[in-house]
Amino acid sequence: MQEVSKKIREIRKERGLTLKELSERTGFSISFLSQVERETSSIAITSLKKIADSLHVPITTFFKAYDNEHFLVNKEDQKSFLIEGSSTEYIRLSGTFQDRALESLMVTLQPEEKHGHLFSHQGEEFLYVLEGAVVVTIDGDDYTVYAGDSIHYPSGKPHLWTNPLEEKTRFLCILTPVIL
Repeated sequence: MQEVSKKIREIRKERGLTLKELSERTGFSISFLSQVERETSSIAITSLKKIADSLHVPITTFFKAYDNEHFLVNKEDQKSFLIEGSSTEYIRLSGTFQDRALESLMVTLQPEEKHGHLFSHQGEEFLYVLEGAVVVTIDGDDYTVYAGDSIHYPSGKPHLWTNPLEEKTRFLCILTPVIL
């Protein structure tokens, strides 16, 4: 987190932006941005993405560059993680190398879970449902995607995932740009 906070401040200052100007671009309060920069508040990946977009840099800018390349991701190296404020489970499936454009994730939505809120970002998303079903709301329209079905959409349109079932849903998600 310390590295991310320093990098946000550094890039903001390089761009000649005040906290107020960054606040106007992101919609986040000045106090929140100040707390993030001073490392007194944590930041969700979706918030970091919004800051990156506002500073016109890829989100990967905030993370340590890869010292070496890893193309193969063995099953034992696949670790699940949660994003702050959500019970959606992610497993990163992508290799690690500089300048990659795709992010691939295994996503598990809990029974009857709505994943966050309507959200949009640059790029594209592709989902392939392995088990269960997911309702993908895109720009106000609902698409129910069942096991064996897929959906591909521009992620610049506001979108949301919802598990309509009383059981877990698992799907493969491939998106751009890279988020982690």
